[in-house]
Amino acid sequence: MSSDLSGSARDVVQAGQVLGGVHFHSPAAVSVEVPVPRQLPGDVHGFVGRAAELDQLDALLHDGDGPDGAASVVLIAGTAGVGKTSLAIRLAHRASHRFPHGQFFVNLRGYDAGPPLEPATALERFLRALGVPGPALPTGLDERAELYRSLLADKQVLVVVDNAATAGQARPLLPGTAGCLTVVTSRHRLSGLAVRDGARRITLGMLNEQESSDLITTATRGYRTGDDPAQIAELARLCAHLPLALRIAAERAATHPMLTLSELTAQLRDESTLWEALSSPDQEEADAVRTVFAWSYRTLPPPAASLFRLLGLHPGPDFSVHAAAALAGQEVRHSSGLLDLLAGAHLIEPTSADRYQFHDLLRAYATDQAHQEESLEEQHAALKRVANWYLHTADAAGAAVQTLAPSVLPPEQPRLERALVFKGRQDALSWYQAEQTNLLAITRATAQAGLDEIAWQLPATLQGLHSIRNAFDVWQAMARVGLEAAQRLGDQRAQALMHNTLGIAGKDSRQLAQAAEHHQAALDLRTALGDHAGVAESANGLGLVHRLRRELDASRTRLEQALAFYQQHGPYQWTGVALYNLAYVAADLTEHQQAANLARQALAIFHETGADHYLRVDARLVLARLARDAGHYAQAEEHIAEAVALLDHTSSPALEALLHLEQAAQRREQGRHDQALEAYWACETLQRSVGNRTGQAMAYDGIGQTLRSLGRLPEAIDFHTLAVRILRDLAQPWDLAQALIHLADTHTDNDQPEQACQHRTEAVTLLGPFSDPYATTLRQRLQELISE
Repeated sequence: MSSDLSGSARDVVQAGQVLGGVHFHSPAAVSVEVPVPRQLPGDVHGFVGRAAELDQLDALLHDGDGPDGAASVVLIAGTAGVGKTSLAIRLAHRASHRFPHGQFFVNLRGYDAGPPLEPATALERFLRALGVPGPALPTGLDERAELYRSLLADKQVLVVVDNAATAGQARPLLPGTAGCLTVVTSRHRLSGLAVRDGARRITLGMLNEQESSDLITTATRGYRTGDDPAQIAELARLCAHLPLALRIAAERAATHPMLTLSELTAQLRDESTLWEALSSPDQEEADAVRTVFAWSYRTLPPPAASLFRLLGLHPGPDFSVHAAAALAGQEVRHSSGLLDLLAGAHLIEPTSADRYQFHDLLRAYATDQAHQEESLEEQHAALKRVANWYLHTADAAGAAVQTLAPSVLPPEQPRLERALVFKGRQDALSWYQAEQTNLLAITRATAQAGLDEIAWQLPATLQGLHSIRNAFDVWQAMARVGLEAAQRLGDQRAQALMHNTLGIAGKDSRQLAQAAEHHQAALDLRTALGDHAGVAESANGLGLVHRLRRELDASRTRLEQALAFYQQHGPYQWTGVALYNLAYVAADLTEHQQAANLARQALAIFHETGADHYLRVDARLVLARLARDAGHYAQAEEHIAEAVALLDHTSSPALEALLHLEQAAQRREQGRHDQALEAYWACETLQRSVGNRTGQAMAYDGIGQTLRSLGRLPEAIDFHTLAVRILRDLAQPWDLAQALIHLADTHTDNDQPEQACQHRTEAVTLLGPFSDPYATTLRQRLQELISE
């Protein structure tokens, strides 16, 4: 690389070094802007007391042992229900002015009855919130942690890590930067964080008598008057001064204003049903929580009590009103009223307008009550009801975003009446985003419960939504569960569907060896079954993988196989897809007339069938590329204009990026350099948004070519070098060879023949495995240049 990077290119390269290959900038001023979100929950309503603890925490933040004189990791430890989360959130809001770049909040669910949130999954959420798109996410925990820390370098961010069960669960989420603060809550001391990470610990005890009384008084203000302070203190004592128990008891008192506190405390003393599942180091505290939970639960109206315990069977971390109604087999309006009642009793917590979650202790209590009071048959039926609701709602969401792929649900299976109906694409995608974690949890729960048909149907149904959002972790995890379920059923069609979705996920995430393996497995199964449409789909998938590897002959063979099956057996619309994929291959092989014919045939089929508009964009791009190569720029621009008009009907940043790339190449070749640079930057921004680093590199390479045409050779060298660096990291030999050739040509213009020869020599080596005519001609030309 040039040791004296110039202008905006220097900023981009430095950004790459800081951000681990994820570049954030704009064409006007290439500065690094990391969009850190503000995800902290709202401040705790009715927070009472903890003045001494807050003063202690403030002192730690200002007088700790961190590099800047303040603690960078604070641990709040204490028993269940003692108010750790409330204190952490209150502290975060008090200190938010010190962290202008934003705040994060994550509940690791370390003490839930279900599986905890893995740190890799938490990092995925953080990285996505930081602007890293799905395909750019590293797969390993260590790599994600490194990228997370590099993105927060020189930033001032506050991170709240709630309910960490172990130091290992929390450690990857520590920014490791002096200007950042991490607040961790846990029921354990997590000594490892203190020893290895310098965490300063505060152990949270019970509220004192006055604070406990104040909490009850505050919560009942406006509902009760004239309560004896001694009776308030007695009620607080029976709650062991635990905030969670105190809030539930106070709500009971507020909703029964005609009962004296002495009557309420007598009921609480008489409560004999103790929850054996709760464990605590202090038996008095455990008994208090058991008693308060049971006391509040047993006064619920029967419908509310039934919904409460059934909600304990929901496997996800939160639930919507509609999901709760499906779980209980009720009308949404009825369930909504019961959820309001439960939230008012502090037995569940609202998280948004129509979503709720449990405190982990209350979830475990609800689950325990369901196991005690509901038959195994009813528990199974409840899970099946909510799983079917998720399945049919996912089917409706998939239909709202695309029409090409048919539903995997049997046509004779009636649509579930409770399933949501979506107004359009964005409405469906918003639902998917809100339910993503629940969808994985439901898939796993159905597999564990022996509902194997739903366990494979759900991931198969969600394939299109996963693909749009590039949710590779969830996508692949669900599909693996679905594949195992299909194998247990001995259902080879379902197995093929699961291999197919794993193949698409592998292709889109550029795990091409894995993609080829799954597509081949699907093809073998579908061939044995005589599933002609499935054979065509798998052959098409393999053809795309081969093209990404630039195995053009193999790609053409598979795509022609797909086309033949679609033409003979349907579905007819898919022949258009196979045709424009073949057009791309023909263009790569410099068979220009053949490519144009194939693209026009595809367009005719899409017009005839009324296909989704986005399907027509690829065919137009092929035609634009061919017209440009022939020097017919007016015709090329007409095709681009048609593609732009089609994109008005869809929201595909990946297709829009390809359009900008072709548009930029046209303008560059016509000498319209300023417009070309503008289009290349637009392409780079969009490619970054969808995580296509190969596309980013091609945009940088195009910028380099444009700057070379302008005679700005040092800057051109820098941008070509940046493209080479990215493509080398991605192990993309064909694209890397092209960038090296352009870099070598620029070094030649810059009177640097040794560097030019070095890059051409490497390009020749990279081109060795490629035997298509264009690659052969290119290799020969390079060898001649090297020999001169």
